Amino acid sequence: MSSTTVTRPDPVDGADPDEPSAISDRLVGWVLSVGGILGGGAAFVLIVEKIALLRDPAYTPSCSINPILSCGSVMNTPQAEVFGFPNPLLGVAMFPLVVATGVAVLGGIRLSRWWWLGLQAGAVFGIGLVHWLFVQSLYRIGALCPYCMVVWLVTIIVFSYTTLYNLDRGHLPVPASWRPTVTAITRLHTAIPVAWLLILTLLVGEAFWTYWRTLL
Repeated sequence: MSSTTVTRPDPVDGADPDEPSAISDRLVGWVLSVGGILGGGAAFVLIVEKIALLRDPAYTPSCSINPILSCGSVMNTPQAEVFGFPNPLLGVAMFPLVVATGVAVLGGIRLSRWWWLGLQAGAVFGIGLVHWLFVQSLYRIGALCPYCMVVWLVTIIVFSYTTLYNLDRGHLPVPASWRPTVTAITRLHTAIPVAWLLILTLLVGEAFWTYWRTLL
């Protein structure tokens, strides 16, 4: 049984083109495809729940589980429509592009640098919005939306792998002296989103500890 070595398809300043890459096209393709489907699905369900709530103000969304995990409490706040329309519409519009990118990569299509930079820009916007909503949910609204948290989870993972992939492939240029650091970081690609999500989980636990304690 023969083995294959994944190498960088593009020359990167300060890197050996024959050096194995820790982040393969196949890995990124699957992350974007699955992540995009999950994020888009969660955003779509949120739109459906929002429509049901508009039709019947007494409606209880399926993701309203308890006083803390309550989509209804979040949906009725100004933060849920920060741009003048329901936030999930952004996910419904953007996640299909993430899926399309992942499927293209899995299909062996070599996408242009401008496409990857566009995806990077979208990921940066998404990660900024997600963290703003995270802070608002914990410290202003005082409730969490489970479907929203799925979108947050996916956005963090997509941002992490998009950024690491773009750094590894040279789409995001870095000085040659930084290349060993980039290589080391990409080899820890799993640890980065895991540590990130663990920190956010601890913040959630701390913010709502008074309630969680009553369940023990």
